[in-house]
Amino acid sequence: MPEANEEPWEYTLYIPNDPRAVTMCRRTLRLILAAHGLPHLTEAAELVATELVTNAVQHTKGPAAIRLRAEGCVLRIGVWDADPAPPRLSRHTAPDAETGRGLTLVHSCADTWGWVHQRDTWNIAGTGKYIWCELTPAV
Repeated sequence: MPEANEEPWEYTLYIPNDPRAVTMCRRTLRLILAAHGLPHLTEAAELVATELVTNAVQHTKGPAAIRLRAEGCVLRIGVWDADPAPPRLSRHTAPDAETGRGLTLVHSCADTWGWVHQRDTWNIAGTGKYIWCELTPAV
């Protein structure tokens, strides 16, 4: 994880509503983590980022954005989308279901997660929501 004395960093990638954006976000995330000496976080970070971006692309009609931020010993991954409707965590999805497990995976893999309504913070489409999760080092 980032060292406590390392300067915080943040990246934001604005993405169109296009299924190819998921791959672009995953590759960008991998490059950013490698550049900051955090390759050990790649697997978990890619999984949660993929789920969040996929939800934004599949369940909304507007643009989206992913934000990566490291500060202290915490990596925060957040995805904004233009739909202000709250995310739904489905706890009763069948293990072999092909959809409906995204937020359950985020809930299981991240140390903490949540969401907030956003109002014109991103200067893209006015309102929406920001779903975030945090990864911290295992002790």
